[in-house]
Amino acid sequence: MEEKQKGLWFQFWWRVTACHIMTYFIAGISAMTLLRYDEFFAKEIMSFMRPIDSPWVAAGVSLQIIRGILFALVLWPVKDVFLKTNKGWLKLWLLFIGLAILGTAGPAPGSIEGIIYTRIPFLDHVRGLPEVVIQTLLFSVMLFYWYKKPARTWNVLLGIGVALVVLMSVAGVFMGR
Repeated sequence: MEEKQKGLWFQFWWRVTACHIMTYFIAGISAMTLLRYDEFFAKEIMSFMRPIDSPWVAAGVSLQIIRGILFALVLWPVKDVFLKTNKGWLKLWLLFIGLAILGTAGPAPGSIEGIIYTRIPFLDHVRGLPEVVIQTLLFSVMLFYWYKKPARTWNVLLGIGVALVVLMSVAGVFMGR
């Protein structure tokens, strides 16, 4: 890979990962509080979910770096479709809605497969959708506008934000032991 390509790849990976981690954290904390995930995950039908005080749940935010790399790898070949077109954020968001939320390959809660193949009641499927729909919307808009209006401020603010979120995640792991 040429130097310029490497620089563009690193920039893309950083932006995708930073936007993902920040929107994941914001949407997750909001949903956990507003949707009462502590009670929801304690239901017998949701027994496959870890309790929200699990160290794994705390580690989950830091581990989103792996998902950021995955997203960057998958989106890299088609980045121009959503970064260099009008309403590219909408195209990216619809891609997430169609492939990652409703059209997953496995029976995830809230997906078409989940509704068909699991015993989870329909309303419990719908309960978690606001979190993922809003998170992917925020991610798509943030990433799109970071490319439309690039500024050092984005790097500084999101760098600080990601560092704080990762530190809180690590602290949560150690407090949960």
